[in-house]
Amino acid sequence: MNWKAVSEQIELAAGQPFNVESVHPLAGGDINSAFWLQACDQSYFVKLNRADLAAMFEAEFVGLQELEKTQTIRVPSPVACGQTGEHSFLVLEHVEFGCSNKLSDHLLGQQLAQMHQRRQPYFGWHRDNTIGSTLQINHKNNDWLTFWREQRLGMQLQLAAENGYSGRLQTSGERLCHEMAALFDDYLPQSSLLHGDLWSGNAAVDKQGRPVIFDPACYYGDREADLAMTELFGGFSRDFYAAYHSVWPLDKGYAIRKNFYNLYHILNHLNLFGGGYLRQAENMMTMLLAEIN
Repeated sequence: MNWKAVSEQIELAAGQPFNVESVHPLAGGDINSAFWLQACDQSYFVKLNRADLAAMFEAEFVGLQELEKTQTIRVPSPVACGQTGEHSFLVLEHVEFGCSNKLSDHLLGQQLAQMHQRRQPYFGWHRDNTIGSTLQINHKNNDWLTFWREQRLGMQLQLAAENGYSGRLQTSGERLCHEMAALFDDYLPQSSLLHGDLWSGNAAVDKQGRPVIFDPACYYGDREADLAMTELFGGFSRDFYAAYHSVWPLDKGYAIRKNFYNLYHILNHLNLFGGGYLRQAENMMTMLLAEIN
């Protein structure tokens, strides 16, 4: 890896010299390689991937800026992104993590509700990004159900068909796309700034006890989509949910719609990681169609 080229981009962004003294590989990422770069009094977190995936890092860079502008939840400040021969890279502020507790969970819930109050008069975003490594289309739309049907659920079903998943998944998916409006009776989603990929692995606490969120897939949409994903893959604490509700209570229909929103992520995992998620996706569709009918 050409760390000199990365250092030059850091120097341009930070306005001061940065000479790499040590590079530490970090574990934990499914999509990217990660490293901790150190100099005598500076350190940065760097993600690497193939050169042709530079747009993925550019979108993440802009997404972190969008979240940071809300001045609600802390995010790692984006520093630079670019390409060096065979690699694309993203450089972020290096955040030292601490241990979560009831107070930090409470703060995360409050701050997420405040972040969701950042609005736009449309659903979507000014650019596409990725969910995992899957392209996530964010074309602006004034109708939330059309946006979700075409750019979220429909896109994942199309990918699943291209990956060879047909039969029950596609027939149930087609019905759900056609009948999904019934899940939104007496509920009008508002356009909120969403993290977009908010599971427990993308949230932490810094050494000062402040919540930190990272690895966003930002767009403007129904806040329930963010809350729903917090209940996947381990979930968040009761203190987190109580604090969120104290700032902005959820509609009673969320208890059903959360499964509808999480279907998007389960389908994405099916498309990224294989058939181990097929039965779960099919069962979620069956449950949702039973609620509608």
